[in-house]
Amino acid sequence: MVAQSVPILIDFSEDYIEPIFGQRKPALFLFRSSRDHQDAEFVKTFSQAANELRGQILFVVSGVTDGIQQRLGEFIGVEEKDLPTLRLLDPADGMKKFNYAGSVDGITVAQISGFINDFNNKNLKPFLKSEEIPAEDSNPLKIIVGKNFQSAVIESNNDVLMKFYAPWCGHCKKLAPIWEQLASDLKDVPNLVIGKFDATTNEVDGLEIRGYPTLKFYPRGSKNSPVDYNGGRELDDFKNWLKENSPAYKAYLEGKTEL
Repeated sequence: MVAQSVPILIDFSEDYIEPIFGQRKPALFLFRSSRDHQDAEFVKTFSQAANELRGQILFVVSGVTDGIQQRLGEFIGVEEKDLPTLRLLDPADGMKKFNYAGSVDGITVAQISGFINDFNNKNLKPFLKSEEIPAEDSNPLKIIVGKNFQSAVIESNNDVLMKFYAPWCGHCKKLAPIWEQLASDLKDVPNLVIGKFDATTNEVDGLEIRGYPTLKFYPRGSKNSPVDYNGGRELDDFKNWLKENSPAYKAYLEGKTEL
């Protein structure tokens, strides 16, 4: 049961970051436009559900355009075009997100209750953010997104060295030209891929990125057993590490030596 230390219906602000994320409370979010006033039917229904189902879950209302609410929308993966929408967030289970599949317009308290029950009974499939798969190009540095991570990394026939980054991260920006150069220098190595993954707009089930940049090496056939890269961040550091750890790069260098 959710403790009664917060309002029955929360208007999301920085004051409620700790009760939700810090205390790892599951929360049901109604994202709506600022044009949707309190007398909108689905808003009234959501408020009614908050009262009738109080204690089962936190009920939160938020927009996606201003301040902390905009950041919340970006984190959960909600844009203005998606409004209104209902999303459930479970901070206690890797920040898993769940989408309400039906239309919010005309939603009933019974439907909201059913959505919560499906969550409690683990009948919901998590929603994972992803950009669209990029068109094939000749750039040596490969852009990987959520939708093709499984095929391009886990199930591929390549060794893959991945950079998980955030566009706003200073350390990521410093590493970016080195990462580009690494991909360019090693572009002729068969079965070796240097990739990057924007972890603010893409997600992978079971992969939790705690800091930026995070670097992981996925040997061919590794399935879900990547190797964390914790070495230096200069170009030669990466090349020397790959010489020791990438079977594809080792085979390439041995072939050059034989020639």
